[in-house]
Amino acid sequence: MNLSFFDQFMSPHLLGIPLILISLLFPALLLPSPRNRWITNRISALQSWFIYTTTKQLMTPLNKKGHKWALILSSLMIFLLSINLLGLLPYTFTPTTQLSMNLALAFPLWLATLLTGLRNQPSASLGHLLPEGTPTPLIPALIMIETTSLLIRPLALGVRLTANLTAGHLLIQLISTATAVLFSIMPAISILTACVLLLLTILEVAVAMIQAYVFVLLLSLYLQENI
Repeated sequence: MNLSFFDQFMSPHLLGIPLILISLLFPALLLPSPRNRWITNRISALQSWFIYTTTKQLMTPLNKKGHKWALILSSLMIFLLSINLLGLLPYTFTPTTQLSMNLALAFPLWLATLLTGLRNQPSASLGHLLPEGTPTPLIPALIMIETTSLLIRPLALGVRLTANLTAGHLLIQLISTATAVLFSIMPAISILTACVLLLLTILEVAVAMIQAYVFVLLLSLYLQENI
């Protein structure tokens, strides 16, 4: 019984072909196709407004050099948001519950921000490893601590996204299973758990949106330190 709860996090296969590739490409179908006009209907206008607002929010703390990353960060935000929300639908698979995928997204982008800082301002980037005014005996220890905290940033990004989405999916499955089991035994309790399930689903929609935003926001903060 315990193993069945985690079956939803296994990557599905069909004839030996991993279907995770289809789930990664599916959000692109939701984007509007290019037309002769920028805005063709209300949905396109809403999508354009959302992309503009998100890009503006992410780019506000950065200077003009950081605005070169606007397309990458905005695309990543929309990609994660689409996958997280689509994963809440019944009989779907959420790729962002896989730690390997989240690390594959976090590590290259974090490394790119780090290399950008080392190339453009190496002294300032290395200066973050040693706070100003540090006593001389504490310098080696602080350098090791700051280096460790710097190196675990991509791991923290991936684990945070994976853990929050995995916990939410498990709670939804546990409560929905309890609702189905109690329906024939105690209908009143089953209705109560169904109400809890509805509230939890609304909460998970918010978590899916917030986690996508936090993932990209932290990357923009890492970029801000290095430009």
